Amino acid sequence: MADKKDDDISKLSFEDAIKELTAIVGKIEQGEIALQDSLEQYERGMALIKHCRGILQQAEKRIEKISKEAGDSKEE
Repeated sequence: MADKKDDDISKLSFEDAIKELTAIVGKIEQGEIALQDSLEQYERGMALIKHCRGILQQAEKRIEKISKEAGDSKEE
């Protein structure tokens, strides 16, 4: 079952993951959900954070590659 949740998260865009994470934080902070649900939502929130970090790391690597290629072309 956790695999399905992970697959679900892996398909989310960065923006959608942040939107869901923001909603989870809001619910937990306002005490709108029961303790068990809060724990489950916290777990999902941590998975969303991990997913977002992965997306950001990929973007950073891409930017570094683009910058390096731009620097190499200036040297020619």
